[in-house]
Amino acid sequence: MKNLLGIYTIWYRDLLRFWHDKMRMVSSVVFPLLFLFVFGSGLSARMGLLGPGINFSQFMFPGIIGMTVLMSSFASGVSIVWDREFGFLKEVLVAPVSRATVATGKAFGGATVALIQGTLTLAFSPLIGVSLTPLKILQLLPLMLLLATAMASMGILLATRIRSMEAFQAVMQMLMFPMTFLSGVFFPLQGLPAWMDFLTKINPATYGIAPIREVMLGTLPGSPFAVTLFGHVMTLWENIGVMAGFGAIMLVLAMWSFSHQE
Repeated sequence: MKNLLGIYTIWYRDLLRFWHDKMRMVSSVVFPLLFLFVFGSGLSARMGLLGPGINFSQFMFPGIIGMTVLMSSFASGVSIVWDREFGFLKEVLVAPVSRATVATGKAFGGATVALIQGTLTLAFSPLIGVSLTPLKILQLLPLMLLLATAMASMGILLATRIRSMEAFQAVMQMLMFPMTFLSGVFFPLQGLPAWMDFLTKINPATYGIAPIREVMLGTLPGSPFAVTLFGHVMTLWENIGVMAGFGAIMLVLAMWSFSHQE
């Protein structure tokens, strides 16, 4: 019970910080919309249809949702570096709860904030021409949460090994931009050069973006948007399984690394 209370307290603290930071809330919506309307509108006419009745903006929309969740959840690790620099982390580490509990609370807190940001972006689907039913939204939320939890755990793992804000931001940019661009956010994963195809397959974010797009656009396995691994077309549940396995590994490593903080 004490550890559950600790997880809730850390989770609730992250939500309060997000709620009281109005500029962060606004920017979390404006940033993906810039990609969607400027980048999407600019290239939509040139790209044509990427699937049956699916234009470039509609193709990008699920990817932008995934990108928002991915980048926001990974960036949640910066709060650990911030707390370390200002001494608050020492108070957390001497609290009468296990350090693994703190790491779990941070992961769930960062994932929940990222889920909220992704959900806010979903509200713009009518402007893109993407139809979202209540059932689709209920299916999308756990997929977004799974991606967010995995990326938040990865961010926490790195944050436990990094000592300065500047270093964390540099590492975050070095990892997040390649992961985003090589996950199928901006282009289909079929017909790529061999070296790029390999990079997309080893990119864990690929298996988080694919099911979000499949549920949102209603695409079937075997479509140009599907992930093909060793000649096998990945199903929705197989993508979810890969993402869940990666997330579990990252969470366990984050808990272990946080437990060995000095």
